[in-house]
Amino acid sequence: MPVHRPGTTRRRRLTLAGTLLAAFSLLCTPPSSAADVPPRGSAHMGMGVLAHDGQNGTPVPGDATQTEGVDVSSHQGNVAWTTLWNSGVKWAYVKASEGTYYTNPYFGQQYTGSYNVGMIRGAYHFATPDTTGGATQANYFVDHGGGWSRDGRTLPGALDIEWNPYGAACYGKTQSGMVTWIRDFLNQYKARTGRDAVIYTATSWWKQCTGNYGGFASSTPLWIARYATDVGELPAGWAYYTMWQYTSSGPTVGDHDKFNGALDRVQALALG
Repeated sequence: MPVHRPGTTRRRRLTLAGTLLAAFSLLCTPPSSAADVPPRGSAHMGMGVLAHDGQNGTPVPGDATQTEGVDVSSHQGNVAWTTLWNSGVKWAYVKASEGTYYTNPYFGQQYTGSYNVGMIRGAYHFATPDTTGGATQANYFVDHGGGWSRDGRTLPGALDIEWNPYGAACYGKTQSGMVTWIRDFLNQYKARTGRDAVIYTATSWWKQCTGNYGGFASSTPLWIARYATDVGELPAGWAYYTMWQYTSSGPTVGDHDKFNGALDRVQALALG
């Protein structure tokens, strides 16, 4: 017959209570990864640079062969464009759209405001290749502020393709799948506007998510993200950069950039 051992029942009750408490805690506490995911639409240019590549100094100021610029999105709100112009900023890019579900509510103040103080400006699209196709997002971008005109003051649209702030870094795409998505976006943007879009990216992301594909370099201007004293290694195919985002902590708006050339080269890109 079974032998009863003193304390066995009590230990079982304590174990059961502990199991129930642990289960209750899991139900009531959201996973940390889910809690850290920002809301859709809040992404902006360079959002993942510090976390993945870090900050390693800033370039030496005063280089006459480079032209200062900025990039902005809704997280800057209404921008003090006169302050930036007086500080030497001559060009700007403004986030227009993201995926096919978001447009920047400050786009009017930012895009028109930069133009009104004398800047050459353009619009950018934050890519989400996991939500819709490249051609579909190019159409959405053009339809929501990303177009181009040969007025000498409008830069070609830019595709912001970088780490996914909402999930897996490469948006669930294979390297060949990512290249196809980017190609579809670029081809459709050119079909709609007559211009080659600019690609904004970081070399480390480009290597990871496209396999360091070099096939876009012959026609697509490169906007490189690197927060350091120099641009460092460029993605395959590009012998030089057109623009360089070098910090997220510059004056007035945070994100500051260098155009690889004097102001007349910025004007030349705008004119096409």
